[in-house]
Order: sequence, then structure tokens, then C-alpha cells
Amino acid sequence: MSLSLNDLGQRICIIGPSNSGKSTLAKAIAVKNSLPLIHLDQLHHLPDTKWVPREPEDFFQLHEEAIRKERWVIEGNYSKCIPSRLERATGLLLIDIPASTALLRYITRCYSSKPRIGGLTTQREAVTWEMIKHILYHSPKNHVRHRMFFEQATIPKLILVSPREINAYVKSWGLL
Repeated sequence: MSLSLNDLGQRICIIGPSNSGKSTLAKAIAVKNSLPLIHLDQLHHLPDTKWVPREPEDFFQLHEEAIRKERWVIEGNYSKCIPSRLERATGLLLIDIPASTALLRYITRCYSSKPRIGGLTTQREAVTWEMIKHILYHSPKNHVRHRMFFEQATIPKLILVSPREINAYVKSWGLL
């Protein structure tokens, strides 16, 4: 493995498409390194709702408060906030899996008995056409933007392009 978990430092930013495993990886890293865990979906949406967004200025304020802290693992995208997040980050992980893999992960998660890591409630989520369309049509368009942020970042960074590669790093970093 080319990059150790310690190389990523104490402020790790994880970006990538919906249902790529950002939340699961972030939680494992946070537990292993005793870092505060921040799920951007939970900052962007009102708690215990079906994905009702906060007012933009409220979300931006919560985001700025979160990144000012000395230590964190933050997972999520919200492209308008990525530049300020990367200014503070000490490490960047881009999960860049195919849309077909993300779709399979989404459907599997919706039928799982485990609550979604990073979700808004502890209840199981139902499969929705809105999310399927997001995964198949919107997330691939963000691929170029995520790659641009990754290429421009001057901090320690790693791109993970398959569940096999993610699992290899999870194992090598002792996150199991």
C-alpha cells in the first residue's frame, strides 16, 4: 500500500459518489484514529426528516464550524464547500467507483436490517426512483468535478476505484 493512514493526518476529507462507501470508511477511520466523525448529509438536512434540506446559510455555517476544528473525518461532497474543506484538510480520499456498483450498494443497503451509517434516522430507507436517478445520472456528472478537486489537491491523497481496492486499504490500515 502506497499511503499509510497516518500519512492522511488528523483532518481527513472523503469525497465520491452517493452510495460509494464514504460513510462506512469514514466511520472506520474515525474509530481507529479516535477522530470526530462528520457526515455532511446530517449537517445539510434537518434531523429526522426525509431529506429536507436546511437553509443554505445554516448549512454553510455548520460546515465552517466543523472544518475549523483541529481534528476530524468528514465525508460527503457538497461541491460549493469542498474548496474551504480542502484548505483545512490534511488528507484526501476519493472513492471513485462505477455507478453500477453504487446502485447495487444502494439497493442492498435499503434491504439491509442495519441502519444506514450517516443517515438521518435509524430507520431503514426505502428504494426511491429519485435516488436511483441521482446515482445513474447525476453522480456520474460529478465524477469530473471530484477528479478535478483530487488532481488540484496538494495534500496526501488517495483514489480508490473499486470495492476490492477499498477493502485492501481497510485491511492494511487495520480498520476491520
